[in-house]
Amino acid sequence: MSESETWSVDEHLEDILRAVRPLEPIELPLQEAQGCVLVEDVLVPASLPPFDNSSMDGYAVRTADVEGASEEFPAVLTVIGDVAAGSAELPSVAPGQAARIMTGAPLPPGAEAIVPVEWTDGGTGGGPATAMTAHSADPAAATGEVRVHRAARPRQHVRARGSDVQAGSVALTAGTVLGPPQIGLLAAIGRGTVTVRPRPRVVVLSTGSELVPPGEELRPGQIHDSNSYMLTAAARDAGAIAYRVSAVADDADTLRSTVEDQLIRADAIVTSGGVSVGAYDVVKEALSGLDEAAGGVDFRKLAMQPGKPQGFGLIGADRTPLLALPGNPVSSYVSFELFVRPVIRTLMGCEPIHRPRARARITADKPLTSPAGKRQFLRGNYVPPAHGDETVGTVQPVGGASSHLIAALAHADALIVIPEGITAIAPGTELDVIPLG
Repeated sequence: MSESETWSVDEHLEDILRAVRPLEPIELPLQEAQGCVLVEDVLVPASLPPFDNSSMDGYAVRTADVEGASEEFPAVLTVIGDVAAGSAELPSVAPGQAARIMTGAPLPPGAEAIVPVEWTDGGTGGGPATAMTAHSADPAAATGEVRVHRAARPRQHVRARGSDVQAGSVALTAGTVLGPPQIGLLAAIGRGTVTVRPRPRVVVLSTGSELVPPGEELRPGQIHDSNSYMLTAAARDAGAIAYRVSAVADDADTLRSTVEDQLIRADAIVTSGGVSVGAYDVVKEALSGLDEAAGGVDFRKLAMQPGKPQGFGLIGADRTPLLALPGNPVSSYVSFELFVRPVIRTLMGCEPIHRPRARARITADKPLTSPAGKRQFLRGNYVPPAHGDETVGTVQPVGGASSHLIAALAHADALIVIPEGITAIAPGTELDVIPLG
């Protein structure tokens, strides 16, 4: 298409995704793999837990010895020693005997169940105990007698070997995103490293001589740079390692130099502002004229609101994706959700690359309008279906359609999608929504 032609949202997205490939896998230590995506199944080398162990502090017993035990007629057993977590040498429990045992400790030979310490006198010869620790008692307390006031079933309070995962089974499948529980499982089965697609490094920068960092006093004609902070947070939320660059003034040479400097640490670059047809649209001026060796960025008009002006290209020796977004905050954020987030997820090798959609009925007080031939994205508050048999929720528009209304955006939790062919939307109309949570 020529620059004067209008692209649809889908055409622009398809063009971007055709050019983006997942990052090459690397091997990372566990502490660096959080948020990354596995590229291969991980098998369990040894069963977990690797041995039968106690789930309670108490006494390891033979069930026949405590059968019929009660408060009135307790079973009296000889305590032959302690079994702590990590014990290598285990006492053998013979008839009439018990071993004091701590949570996680191996079940000693001969024992068939664990009697919690609360079911005993704690080896004191008095009433029922309510607490027991491995280090508080005198060593002599590990031997002597214990009175058990309740019977125990075979294997009661025993964690069986392999009850979590069995040796040879699949712990995690390829495509799994590694969060804290997954990292914990990998550590538990002894994996120190994993092969993953790394989190993409995304550089975010805003353009505009009027932009001032938050925390600094504004002079006449200046505004605080919100886009770079918002888009950096959005990139992190999508799974990237995001780097924010200070706002670049409206100077094509400075912007071009800044972008070139950032290529060394970027798997993708996101700019905001300077992509329209104004006299100071510096991104368009700086990047549309790159020589062939440096790649190039195409600037387009999209049939969408907000977010009509967009740019995309592959730049530098490594053909790094660059997405140039419009400068109005709402336009910039909506564009990120539609185009940048799928790029980040694609680079990660993560499925799905798009946020899931839902159906919802509009609960506006009056009819809404949408421009003909454009796909509009309104902000709204989405309420999912209240009952399992319902498939449609509700959504209340927040703020107006203007692309500068960042306060309304901050109070919204969904985008309302109004298709190109619809210009009037009555309350109760059912539409797609994109929940942002």
